[in-house]
Amino acid sequence: MAPTGQRRSGYSRRAQLSQFTGYIVAGVGAIVGAVLLALSIWQPTLFSAPRGAANDAVAPATRAVATGRTESKGLIASLRGYFRAGSQNARLKREAELARIRLKEAEAVAQENVRLKKLLGLRDAETRPVAVSRLVGSTAASTRRFAYVGVGRNQGVGVGMPVRSPRGVVGRVLEVGADNARVLLLTDNESVLPVRRSKDEVVAFAEGRGDGLLRIRLINLGVNPLEPGDVFVTSGAGGYYPPGIAVAIVTEITDDGALGRLISDPAATDFVAILPIFEPDAAIGAETPIEQTLGGEAATGEGQDEPEQGE
Repeated sequence: MAPTGQRRSGYSRRAQLSQFTGYIVAGVGAIVGAVLLALSIWQPTLFSAPRGAANDAVAPATRAVATGRTESKGLIASLRGYFRAGSQNARLKREAELARIRLKEAEAVAQENVRLKKLLGLRDAETRPVAVSRLVGSTAASTRRFAYVGVGRNQGVGVGMPVRSPRGVVGRVLEVGADNARVLLLTDNESVLPVRRSKDEVVAFAEGRGDGLLRIRLINLGVNPLEPGDVFVTSGAGGYYPPGIAVAIVTEITDDGALGRLISDPAATDFVAILPIFEPDAAIGAETPIEQTLGGEAATGEGQDEPEQGE
């Protein structure tokens, strides 16, 4: 039997109508799209109002999403800052304390410069260290307070040279070897250092106690002018230490002075600088015992009397 001339998609009339409707919708959509494209090219601002309305409609949802994203980032940053707060606070405290020490030293140096310029009209040059070394050891189990540095006679280090850290005075060289030296710390019982208050001319002696603190004894007894928080620096007397280096900060007031906490703690010090003796002649004179001088004069007197007895 010959095929009929009708081209149908099937015997279902519903399928035929659905296919025809799809063609109609596709054609209308293409025509509408072409018209909208032509209108957007011909007049771009024609659909600004509908676009604004659409943006206003979705703005609350996008605002909520953006707020959630920002809050989540802030929460993560807060948690990260919380876990890092300890190390950051410790670092900031060290920097602030070091800045306060530098400020006090600067005030003391400025005051010393003013006083020297008034008396002598001279300008002090910056002291260059003889050597820089790491603290390689200490006598933790001994009743004495010594430390050891990794430089000695071969590097130009000599007995009596002051030792300082970036924070302040540590001590002075007591014994020297070829490539090492022993340092008498300020906290040792035999250590005595002339000091003065950084903001005025109150002079005193800083004596070691062997327990990490310094006993600050005023030279001029009377009304105790010291207060907790006062910073003491080297006075330059004695000939060993240059003036204006931080030594101690007052923590407790006593009858004849105060107790001070060492600013440059050797336990927290890595590198130190060995400085030349501030006034070598004065230091040598301070080391000469009076008894030795008197003994020499007595021996000279006995030598002069012996010829008279022989006669």
